[in-house]
Amino acid sequence: MKSELQKLIYKNTGKKAIIEHPVDMEHGDYSTNVALKTRSEKSFDSAQGKQEARSGNPMELANEIVNKIRSAGMPEYISKIEVVQPGFINFWLSQEYLANQLEGVLKDKDGFGKLTIGKGKTVVIDYSSPNIAKPFGIGHLRSTVIGQAIYNLYNFCGWKTIGDNHLGDWGTQFGKLIYQIQNSKVKIPLQGKQNLTIEKLEKLYVDFHKKVEKHPEIEDEARKYFQMLEAGDKEVRRIWQACVDLSLKEFNRIYDLLGIKIDYAFGESFYEDKMAEVIVDAKRKKLAVESQGALIISFDELNIPPGILLKSDGATMYFTRDLACVLYRQRRWNPDLYIYEVGSDQKLHFQQVFAGAVKLHYGKMNQFVHVAHGLIRFPEGKMSTRAGKTVHLDTVLDEAIKRATKIIKKSSTGRGMTVKQQEQIAKAVGIGAVKYFDLKHQPETDIIYDWEKMFQLEGDSGPYLQYTFARTRSVLNKIKNKILNIKNTDQILKIKNTLNSEELGLLRTIYRFPEVIELAAENYSPNLICNFLFDLAQKYNNFYNIHRILGGGDSEEFRLALTAATGQVLKNGLSLLGIDTPERM
Repeated sequence: MKSELQKLIYKNTGKKAIIEHPVDMEHGDYSTNVALKTRSEKSFDSAQGKQEARSGNPMELANEIVNKIRSAGMPEYISKIEVVQPGFINFWLSQEYLANQLEGVLKDKDGFGKLTIGKGKTVVIDYSSPNIAKPFGIGHLRSTVIGQAIYNLYNFCGWKTIGDNHLGDWGTQFGKLIYQIQNSKVKIPLQGKQNLTIEKLEKLYVDFHKKVEKHPEIEDEARKYFQMLEAGDKEVRRIWQACVDLSLKEFNRIYDLLGIKIDYAFGESFYEDKMAEVIVDAKRKKLAVESQGALIISFDELNIPPGILLKSDGATMYFTRDLACVLYRQRRWNPDLYIYEVGSDQKLHFQQVFAGAVKLHYGKMNQFVHVAHGLIRFPEGKMSTRAGKTVHLDTVLDEAIKRATKIIKKSSTGRGMTVKQQEQIAKAVGIGAVKYFDLKHQPETDIIYDWEKMFQLEGDSGPYLQYTFARTRSVLNKIKNKILNIKNTDQILKIKNTLNSEELGLLRTIYRFPEVIELAAENYSPNLICNFLFDLAQKYNNFYNIHRILGGGDSEEFRLALTAATGQVLKNGLSLLGIDTPERM
């Protein structure tokens, strides 16, 4: 519809208009400030010494545009156009158009909202990327759920989507861990039925950093162990592999709990034999220069520090591995877009990687996007693995499921369920609450965990949206043998004079879903989906509380159709966010 309105305005003005939704629906379904923009351009022309055609009063210009549209014949999808100060043009969609959209929801069902804007394009999305030999911390939740939501959005928009879990299974931190394992008084068996655990590995890592405070010289020892790892030392490699295997088993358990499936898991170690080509390439293209014994690529023109290809001791860096990763992805998938969903503390790193990739001709700058998420904080402050202050994700998820269980057991519906049913729904609600609480925030913002807000049933929360969906299913389950028969707009038009503000408010919201999907994908912002779904749920619950649906006379079938469409859009939107929609709560 935005495109149609832009064409309509261009036809009558020759200007490209920005079309937006007014904040308040009382001001229409769409609005444009094209008259203000036109006045600004005319003023600019005047300042350049060109003759102005008229005074350029924005209200006059807006009225002229509207009169042209009216004289040419109002499109059937518009019921009203209005000019308001200081020169905005507001459009109201016709009930016929809105009714057709309702019909489309009931027809397309799970496919409603799907777009084809990405047809023929490929996107690689790099997300989750936990570090091997550490428990899956709450800090990696954001990359995991935001990345999965962006993956789902792009897939829904018609892109060929490829998800890659760039596991942190390489680097100097492994030198530290292996040093600690080799020098620990408690030897950890690495063969047979081992008692090696993620928790023990985390403790060893923390202990190393405590020891460094008193004995800084062991940092050099740790670096030597990483050099041995890179050189292929058999024993060091054996220890490293045991850490990787144990970690992957733990990560997969968490992913199963979260309902996350990522297409590939190429860790940093995968690029171990691919970095040499990047280094040779950088030298051949005369981009690599020596600096204090290290090999670097300079970015003086961007006013950012250089990227280090090789340290003075010959060890590789994240920068080198990520460039090798870009090259690999280019050759294997030839993507049109690379999206990295990684914490905001890595902004400089990705500036360097993207700039390096462009210099090496591995891609163009507009192909690379860093979706930088903020931190998750608890009231007591920031987390740190080195200081032993991490919050394990499974601890948070267990607490969420416990809280959801209490909600389910207290509900009238829950009391009629079996224990197994209660457990299944509690898991869906608990995990959904954690995901939604994360996703409703803009990715770049920091989050302070608030359990009460996360589980409120009367506010912006996952459980509230799931409860609203379950409410729509409860209504529809009462007419199981009745087939909704909204196949044309005649039924709507017969009662159009009796449509109340709550019904119209739902109609004027539901049709926007595909637009919101496109906007969320373009801006890498799943929170826009959350905002829309919360608004829709509020409007439906208001409608539900005021008007009779079953037994609503001539309005019954229409209201049932509204209920079915609302439930379908809630389901589709929550599915894009990776949140389950139980039919009972």
